[in-house]
Amino acid sequence: MRSYIAFSKYGSIWNPIKRVLFSTKKGSAIVTSRRTPFWYCLEPFFLRVYSMWKIMCFLNLKPHKHISLHQILQNNVDDYHGVKISDPYHWLEDPDSEETKMFVEQQNKLTMPFLEQCAVKEQFHQRLTELYNYPKYSCPYKRGKRYFYFHNEGLQNQDALYVQDSLNSPASVFFDPNTLSEDGTVALKTDGMCTETTTNLNQKLYYHLIGTSQSEDILVAEFPDNPKWHSSLTVSDDGRYAVLSITEGCEPVNRLWYCDLQQLPNGITGLLPWVKLVDTFEAQYTYITNEGTVFTLRTNLDAPRYRLITIDLQKPEQTHWKTLIPQHEKDVLGFVECVNQRYLLVNYVHDVKDILQLYELQSGKLIRDLPLDVGTVVGLSCKKKHPDFFYKFTSFTTPGIIYHCDLSQPDPEPTIFRQVEVKGINPSDYQTTQVFYPSKDGTKIPMFLVHARGIERDGSHPVFLYGYGGFENSIQPYYNTAYLLFIRHLGGILAVANIRGGGEYGQTWHKAGTLGNKQNCFDDFQCAAEYLIQEGYTTASQIAINGASNGGLLVAACVNQCPELFGCAVAEVGVMDMLKFHKFTIGHAWTTDYGCADDPGQFKWLIKYSPLHNLPQTPRDGTPYPAMLLLTADHDDRVVPLHTLKYVATLQHGVGRSPGQTQLLLVRVDTRSGHGAGKPTAKAILEDTHIFSFIAQTLKLSWRE
Repeated sequence: MRSYIAFSKYGSIWNPIKRVLFSTKKGSAIVTSRRTPFWYCLEPFFLRVYSMWKIMCFLNLKPHKHISLHQILQNNVDDYHGVKISDPYHWLEDPDSEETKMFVEQQNKLTMPFLEQCAVKEQFHQRLTELYNYPKYSCPYKRGKRYFYFHNEGLQNQDALYVQDSLNSPASVFFDPNTLSEDGTVALKTDGMCTETTTNLNQKLYYHLIGTSQSEDILVAEFPDNPKWHSSLTVSDDGRYAVLSITEGCEPVNRLWYCDLQQLPNGITGLLPWVKLVDTFEAQYTYITNEGTVFTLRTNLDAPRYRLITIDLQKPEQTHWKTLIPQHEKDVLGFVECVNQRYLLVNYVHDVKDILQLYELQSGKLIRDLPLDVGTVVGLSCKKKHPDFFYKFTSFTTPGIIYHCDLSQPDPEPTIFRQVEVKGINPSDYQTTQVFYPSKDGTKIPMFLVHARGIERDGSHPVFLYGYGGFENSIQPYYNTAYLLFIRHLGGILAVANIRGGGEYGQTWHKAGTLGNKQNCFDDFQCAAEYLIQEGYTTASQIAINGASNGGLLVAACVNQCPELFGCAVAEVGVMDMLKFHKFTIGHAWTTDYGCADDPGQFKWLIKYSPLHNLPQTPRDGTPYPAMLLLTADHDDRVVPLHTLKYVATLQHGVGRSPGQTQLLLVRVDTRSGHGAGKPTAKAILEDTHIFSFIAQTLKLSWRE
């Protein structure tokens, strides 16, 4: 079999300049049960220049006289349990091939001029840059006698690490990653879990003594019989125990081993003698603190909304385990930290909004609630041995308030330690509400709406509808400057749908959107759009949908199923090939949420919604697709770019050449970028500018001062 790719060459390409943060009612007139059939025809594929000519005509660009035809010999057919699936763009799985590089180059030559000439691009970019230029701070954290914190003056590409002798003394730069590269593409990894050189298989854990050569590091844990195991290590508050958590995928389950370091007379000299406290993948156990041999753990064992338990290492049998704080009847137990020796800072998520409380460690008794507006705690800094703690609050309209509380004081009250205000943004101009709408099966789904205060429900407002719905991740209120610009200057409404698959209501909510229940995620998201239409906020042609990673999958699947429900779709770094995702980098870990096509039963549900495999493969009559912008990055090693590249090639070949397709189908491939975490500020600002400029252009929105 032969496949052909036709590339057009035309005039000069505009130079990109350089987005942001973050590292988820059924209408009688809307048909939500529509499913695009899936098939792959086994005939030569020709990606012709039809869609390219449409873009060039739109831009009034003049192509060169010659069009180079790059011939690709491809005859790749995969057999899934007797079902033959053609994969004509299999060659795009190799990011380093000359063919893939040429494909990416030519796609960017189509996309970037369009994005750069969008009517609101310059205004959006200038205003976003101005409003993003505000100081950003993390909570201070104490190490030894000094305090450390991360700070960005405003437009620095990466946050720098600062140090000060006391909270009131001058701070100085301890480490500035901006000095490591001119374009800011080198960033610190902030989760503290591992290094970027960690391999996806056969992970090993080493002990490194500061001041010695890496060649002298000592291997302390390995799992040769279990190459997919991943581990993270915590040292107990008293320094006595090394606590090892072992996972195999993204499901919230782990094994928990420990080693008593006091029982090593010669110190750490080799593989540690691990004691297997929990040695099954049946529940999740997170170390919180310990009092001698009594461990306090957060667990979902018999508690889908989580609880706190204690285990005495001298009596480790499960029959001796005790509940310290039982599972809440509705709210989800989030993070828990120990402070001032005898207290626990406990976070609950109530209808997607954070609650922060103080409990007594010994008894599990509630002491008091801590003040918190409607929003999210995005940072917490404390130590068991320290009497004080910091926590950082944010919301859709609040960039960040850091509170400080000293429990050694007679009447301790949290006070504002540092508050950031953004010049040009008045939070009182915006209104945030939470609604609950019915999904297809009647389940009530929460959704946040943010818009200008006092708007009319006259169906005139463009909507930016965001969703995620996966891996037990809760999408809580968070600050994003670009969202506020969309509301203020483009007259829009931000809608964040907390669909199933996330962790907003614990494991039950999560599992209702995984594996064979994944269609619930798509139904929830489509019903969010229908609700917004029925309630008079907007119309289908004014709805732009967005999601990233698992959310990119969500966007593409929903467009396949209900293209008439949306006016525009932006899918970022999406998982598009649901039959092969487990074969690349860390993809095998996602099978706990998605399933695996190697299993005959799981293949049947994956093929029903896989975005790549539910695209029309040839031009056809039918409902046209909304305008689509796909985004990926050449160095994304989590959701590798092949997902987006294969999807857009198929999309342009089939949908793009259909008679009724008038909307653009584009892909933007960022260079020297990954999955999103650590993205330089300049690149983040430009990416958001391109996204919202694309939305404004395709929805025909004009700039408002």
